[in-house]
Amino acid sequence: MASAPAAAGYESVAVLQALDKVTGRVFTLDVAVDASVSFGALQILPSSCYKAPPEEAPESAAFLEINEIKSGEPPRLLFRGWMFASSPSLSTLEHPIYDVIVLDCGSPDTAQGDPPITVQSLPSARSSE
Repeated sequence: MASAPAAAGYESVAVLQALDKVTGRVFTLDVAVDASVSFGALQILPSSCYKAPPEEAPESAAFLEINEIKSGEPPRLLFRGWMFASSPSLSTLEHPIYDVIVLDCGSPDTAQGDPPITVQSLPSARSSE
Protein backbone atom coordinates (compact mmCIF):
# COMPACT_ATOMS: atom_id res chain seq x y z
CA MET A 1 0.00 0.00 0.00
CA ALA A 2 1.40 3.42 -0.96
CA SER A 3 1.93 5.92 1.82
CA ALA A 4 0.70 9.49 1.79
CA PRO A 5 3.20 12.17 0.76
CA ALA A 6 5.17 13.77 3.57
CA ALA A 7 3.58 16.86 5.11
CA ALA A 8 6.68 18.84 4.11
CA GLY A 9 5.57 18.60 0.45
CA TYR A 10 2.28 20.39 1.05
CA GLU A 11 2.22 24.05 0.06
CA SER A 12 -0.21 26.82 0.96
CA VAL A 13 -0.84 28.22 -2.54
CA ALA A 14 -2.24 26.53 -5.64
CA VAL A 15 -1.16 28.08 -8.94
CA LEU A 16 -3.92 27.45 -11.48
CA GLN A 17 -4.45 28.35 -15.11
CA ALA A 18 -7.97 29.20 -16.22
CA LEU A 19 -9.17 29.54 -19.81
CA ASP A 20 -12.33 31.28 -20.95
CA LYS A 21 -13.07 29.41 -24.21
CA VAL A 22 -15.47 32.11 -25.44
CA THR A 23 -12.95 34.96 -25.35
CA GLY A 24 -9.79 32.85 -25.59
CA ARG A 25 -8.31 34.65 -22.59
CA VAL A 26 -6.01 32.74 -20.25
CA PHE A 27 -5.49 33.74 -16.61
CA THR A 28 -3.06 32.54 -13.95
CA LEU A 29 -4.66 32.32 -10.52
CA ASP A 30 -2.61 32.09 -7.31
CA VAL A 31 -5.12 30.85 -4.74
CA ALA A 32 -4.46 30.22 -1.06
CA VAL A 33 -5.40 26.73 0.13
CA ASP A 34 -8.85 26.82 1.82
CA ALA A 35 -9.69 30.19 0.18
CA SER A 36 -11.99 30.39 -2.83
CA VAL A 37 -11.60 32.37 -6.02
CA SER A 38 -14.23 33.22 -8.63
CA PHE A 39 -13.52 32.93 -12.33
CA GLY A 40 -16.51 33.78 -14.49
CA ALA A 41 -19.35 31.58 -13.22
CA LEU A 42 -16.93 29.20 -11.46
CA GLN A 43 -16.03 29.18 -7.80
CA ILE A 44 -12.75 27.32 -7.20
CA LEU A 45 -11.64 26.08 -3.78
CA PRO A 46 -8.29 24.32 -3.39
CA SER A 47 -8.21 22.36 -0.14
CA SER A 48 -4.74 20.86 -0.54
CA CYS A 49 -1.71 21.40 -2.78
CA TYR A 50 1.23 18.98 -2.93
CA LYS A 51 4.59 19.64 -4.57
CA ALA A 52 7.10 16.83 -4.84
CA PRO A 53 10.51 17.47 -3.23
CA PRO A 54 13.44 18.22 -5.59
CA GLU A 55 14.89 14.70 -5.26
CA GLU A 56 11.70 13.15 -6.70
CA ALA A 57 10.18 13.40 -10.15
CA PRO A 58 8.65 16.87 -10.66
CA GLU A 59 4.95 16.88 -9.80
CA SER A 60 2.39 19.24 -8.35
CA ALA A 61 -1.15 18.20 -7.53
CA ALA A 62 -4.06 20.07 -5.99
CA PHE A 63 -7.32 18.82 -4.53
CA LEU A 64 -9.94 21.17 -5.97
CA GLU A 65 -13.65 21.69 -5.61
CA ILE A 66 -15.17 23.63 -8.49
CA ASN A 67 -18.77 24.83 -8.42
CA GLU A 68 -20.78 26.69 -11.04
CA ILE A 69 -22.66 29.65 -9.59
CA LYS A 70 -25.73 30.88 -11.48
CA SER A 71 -28.04 33.63 -10.29
CA GLY A 72 -31.12 32.31 -8.51
CA GLU A 73 -29.86 28.70 -8.49
CA PRO A 74 -28.00 26.67 -5.89
CA PRO A 75 -24.29 26.06 -6.66
CA ARG A 76 -23.72 23.05 -8.93
CA LEU A 77 -20.70 20.86 -8.21
CA LEU A 78 -18.72 20.37 -11.44
CA PHE A 79 -15.52 18.84 -10.12
CA ARG A 80 -14.10 17.50 -6.86
CA GLY A 81 -10.80 15.68 -6.84
CA TRP A 82 -7.08 15.80 -7.47
CA MET A 83 -5.68 17.56 -10.56
CA PHE A 84 -2.09 16.86 -11.57
CA ALA A 85 0.17 19.42 -13.26
CA SER A 86 2.07 16.76 -15.20
CA SER A 87 -1.10 15.09 -16.54
CA PRO A 88 -3.91 17.63 -16.95
CA SER A 89 -6.05 15.23 -18.99
CA LEU A 90 -5.92 12.54 -16.29
CA SER A 91 -8.42 14.36 -14.08
CA THR A 92 -10.07 17.34 -15.67
CA LEU A 93 -12.95 19.79 -15.41
CA GLU A 94 -15.39 19.21 -18.25
CA HIS A 95 -17.19 22.48 -19.00
CA PRO A 96 -18.28 24.03 -22.31
CA ILE A 97 -16.96 27.51 -21.44
CA TYR A 98 -14.09 27.11 -18.94
CA ASP A 99 -10.94 25.03 -18.51
CA VAL A 100 -8.97 24.93 -15.26
CA ILE A 101 -5.64 23.17 -14.79
CA VAL A 102 -2.99 23.04 -12.06
CA LEU A 103 0.38 24.59 -12.89
CA ASP A 104 2.21 24.44 -9.56
CA CYS A 105 2.06 24.74 -5.78
CA GLY A 106 3.95 27.43 -3.94
CA SER A 107 4.46 29.80 -1.06
CA PRO A 108 2.02 32.34 0.40
CA ASP A 109 3.91 35.35 -0.99
CA THR A 110 1.67 35.46 -4.07
CA ALA A 111 -1.58 34.10 -2.62
CA GLN A 112 -4.89 35.60 -3.58
CA GLY A 113 -8.00 34.58 -1.81
CA ASP A 114 -9.69 35.35 1.48
CA PRO A 115 -11.59 37.49 0.73
CA PRO A 116 -12.48 35.76 -2.54
CA ILE A 117 -11.43 37.59 -5.68
CA THR A 118 -13.18 37.72 -9.00
CA VAL A 119 -11.14 37.72 -12.19
CA GLN A 120 -12.85 39.56 -15.00
CA SER A 121 -11.70 41.06 -18.26
CA LEU A 122 -11.33 44.82 -18.25
CA PRO A 123 -13.69 46.72 -20.56
CA SER A 124 -12.08 47.87 -23.77
CA ALA A 125 -11.10 51.52 -24.00
CA ARG A 126 -13.55 53.64 -25.92
CA SER A 127 -12.45 56.46 -28.14
CA SER A 128 -13.60 59.96 -27.20
CA GLU A 129 -16.15 61.60 -29.42
